Amino acid sequence: MAKRLELTPRLRLLADWVPQGAKLADVGTDHAYLPVWLTVHGRVSSAIASDLRQGPLQRAAEHCRLYGAETVDCRLAPGLEAVSPEEADTVVIAGMGGETIASILADAPWTADGAHTLLLQPMTHAEELRRFLMDHGYSIRREALVYDRGTIYPVMEVTAGEMTLTEGQLWGGAKLLRDPLGDRYLIEKIIRLQGAVAGLNRSGVEKDRAEADRLRDILTALLEMREEWRHDNGT
Repeated sequence: MAKRLELTPRLRLLADWVPQGAKLADVGTDHAYLPVWLTVHGRVSSAIASDLRQGPLQRAAEHCRLYGAETVDCRLAPGLEAVSPEEADTVVIAGMGGETIASILADAPWTADGAHTLLLQPMTHAEELRRFLMDHGYSIRREALVYDRGTIYPVMEVTAGEMTLTEGQLWGGAKLLRDPLGDRYLIEKIIRLQGAVAGLNRSGVEKDRAEADRLRDILTALLEMREEWRHDNGT
């Protein structure tokens, strides 16, 4: 039964980055597909699946039974409130907004103690997450893009450390200049920001004009990053 469980490309990339024998905590687990898959394939020594909603956690428990992964510990709690630092060395927080992931980490400062690897996958506002990481003692060790159901998502491997990111890197990725999807990722962000600037320019409100100026600076940084990506990839 376990071998029939197939992960989406997004979850498969996260699974590939989980170290062999890890003690896993999957926050916002929803259906618990990731901890179940890792457990039945013998990739983790233990797994905690947490969610703040009762419904998803019940589905998670059902999937654990269905696929023979009863050892996965399903816990009802927001963020990392139900996980102690010694119970996990690898923490996955995926499938939610970057600002939400940042809030979860802010409430669990032990995640920046150097003893934990964080695998983060923001669905939106990745720039807010990168900025939080830069400002709060985390370092992005590697970053990759994955195409899943018509959307490109960034995935980050994070640990304790120091890093300094430019505005372009905050918005366009810390370590994506060699990523095959990097050009498309940058183009999509450039197009969205161009639309936002056009809308703000139609406003007569002073603060909107100031915001348009700020976004134009980010656009310039992203355009420069795209040229750098094209140079590094020979296009």
